Amino acid sequence: MAIIINIDVMMAKRKMSSSELASKIDITLANLSVLKNNKAKAIRFSTLEAICKALDCQPGDILEFVDDDKR
Repeated sequence: MAIIINIDVMMAKRKMSSSELASKIDITLANLSVLKNNKAKAIRFSTLEAICKALDCQPGDILEFVDDDKR
C-alpha cells in the first residue's frame, strides 16, 4: 500500500510556488521537497493542518491511498 502526496497538484491549482508555501507553513524548502517527492515516511498533523490552511483544501485533496495489489 502507498500513500501518495499530491501537494504539487494543489499548489498548481492555487498558483503557489514552493518557496511561498514553505514560508507560509514554516518549513524548509528541503522538507517541502521531501513531501512533494513522496519520500516522507510521516507527516505531523500540525504540518498537514498548516498545508491545508495555506492551500485552502482538505487533507483528502492532497493525500491519496493507492493499493499496490491493484496497480
